Amino acid sequence: MSERITIIDFVDKYTAKYGKSTFLREKLDGVWHETSFEDTRKEGRILAAAFMSMGLQKGERVALLSEGRKLWIIAELGILYAGGVDVPLSAKLEESNDLYFRIHHSDTRFIVTSQQQLPKIRKIVDQLPLVEKIIVLDELKEYSEKEIGINEFFKMGEAYMAENEAKVDERAKSVGPDDYANISYTSGTTADPKGVILTHRNYTANVEQGSSVIRVGEGEVMLILLPLDHCFAHVAGFYTMMMYGGSIATVPVGKNPLATLKNVPVAIKEVRPHVMLSVPALARNFKKNIETGIAAKGPKVQKLYNFALNNAIKYNKEYHNRGGILNWWRKPLMALFDKLIFSQVRQNFGGRMKFFVGGGALLDIELQRYFCAIGIPMFQGYGLSEATPIICANSTGHAIFGSSGRVVKPLDIKICDDEGKEVAPEVKGEIVIRGENVMAGYWKNPESTAKTIVDGWLHTGDMGWMKKDKEYLWVTGRFKSLLISHDGEKYSPEGFEDSLTDGSKYIDQDIIHNNQDPYTIALIVPNKDALREYVKSVNPSIDLASDEACKMMLQKIQDEVNAYKTGGPKGGMFPDRWLPAALAVLPEAWTEKNGLVNSTMKIVRGKVEKYFEDRIEYAYTPEGKDLFNPKNMDALK
Repeated sequence: MSERITIIDFVDKYTAKYGKSTFLREKLDGVWHETSFEDTRKEGRILAAAFMSMGLQKGERVALLSEGRKLWIIAELGILYAGGVDVPLSAKLEESNDLYFRIHHSDTRFIVTSQQQLPKIRKIVDQLPLVEKIIVLDELKEYSEKEIGINEFFKMGEAYMAENEAKVDERAKSVGPDDYANISYTSGTTADPKGVILTHRNYTANVEQGSSVIRVGEGEVMLILLPLDHCFAHVAGFYTMMMYGGSIATVPVGKNPLATLKNVPVAIKEVRPHVMLSVPALARNFKKNIETGIAAKGPKVQKLYNFALNNAIKYNKEYHNRGGILNWWRKPLMALFDKLIFSQVRQNFGGRMKFFVGGGALLDIELQRYFCAIGIPMFQGYGLSEATPIICANSTGHAIFGSSGRVVKPLDIKICDDEGKEVAPEVKGEIVIRGENVMAGYWKNPESTAKTIVDGWLHTGDMGWMKKDKEYLWVTGRFKSLLISHDGEKYSPEGFEDSLTDGSKYIDQDIIHNNQDPYTIALIVPNKDALREYVKSVNPSIDLASDEACKMMLQKIQDEVNAYKTGGPKGGMFPDRWLPAALAVLPEAWTEKNGLVNSTMKIVRGKVEKYFEDRIEYAYTPEGKDLFNPKNMDALK
């Protein structure tokens, strides 16, 4: 067993090892600034001194609400070095009750927040009597009661450190591997999410486990696109890069979330990362943007691009079995097309990208094949917050497309049936794990803890299967979020849902639904722009608001679904009996703002079904089953 070190031990070790090398990169006022490993530790310790000067005691909670930036990381290190527990909050939480619950439930004493997020805190601070101070990461002209600016906070830390450095050292040394580091609240499908307690050793163990499947080179750069509040960004992001001597860059924060999103392409080109963390929703957006750019270059370029893509996909197969005697002639063509086409595509990612690490949800095999073909593999991984989070991942030289990757080591894993009994290899069941990365439990929720961790084994609630050697894991969907037909048969919907959105430029989001009903239905968010372009290509003079145009769009969506039926080009991929017999085309996208996707852009099925309850009921009526029903027509006008 490895030495059970704390995050503090970990940071001390690697900041000393890499010293003056760059660890953090941040763009401020149009200029990229760099912070060394040793300065990262130094600044974190100064903020620890500042927290101690305000009376923060070991084990007390500090909430952290900010966009991804250097001071997010420094502030968390300050909390940890002071022996505190960070409660990282998603900057995408909009509703006051969502924030109030987390801050109140965690018994938070101090809050660290950015100027952009401060109004959310000001709305609820009067309802939070335990909160003593709010540290604002930006300088303001005026501060409300309880608020303090970051510059003054740093000065407090420097003054305290000058007189009490031994006390700061003593506090840091008092932190043990089983002490709490984070309380990370799940996105949840109810108003009361669970607080996942992650210890110092949970984190350092998972970084060690992750290194058994994924490695990066010293000096390489990661651009973190994902929210820093999630443990995926912690482990796969800054702790892994710290261990290998790499650096991390954050996307410049805009005046609002949309402005920050627009900064992503510029940041990619300027940072020129070697690796990025991604989720399927981002991967799909990248793919669609590439295809839009290729289409704009005209039909000849598009035809050559499609030929090159098809050639590479056929050569790479499922990665582990790429090449072969019958495909020898494809390799020189791949080199030629890579030079002519794909190298230009990769310039959109800065030209140095080696691979993506994907998580957050299932990544469709076609997306994995696509990114490998253009020379930037997107390696699927799998994990969950309760596992800190990495359980398995594909990686360079070790990947099977369609799988979720190699299981990290050391980790015990088994697949269990409904009764908790281990099943035979290649039989589907619930994924159950045991290891040092398993959470300490749910904060103030012993009932849920007892149901989730049984005899040291974490029941993930996800369904999957493994081969006999237990090296690679295939995650197939939620163990409990299943379709159930009227006769009681069960089926996991995620495979079809992901394939439909990944394979169709006309469909942006979808879920299928069957809760002991006579047939399955699909809730679909259409890509209206793509549908309108299609209609115009068929009939350039048509009025896009006309019934005729709407019917053409609906028929196109139906054709995309019908492709999966027996006799269609994708027939046989999924059982016909589970394919949707009715479509509910929706006028509204599922976003974080309306609460229908979570902070990792994963669709929250229960909330979507509740939000569109009337459309689900309508789809089971004779009128609603008709493709050209009034509600479907109105959704496209």
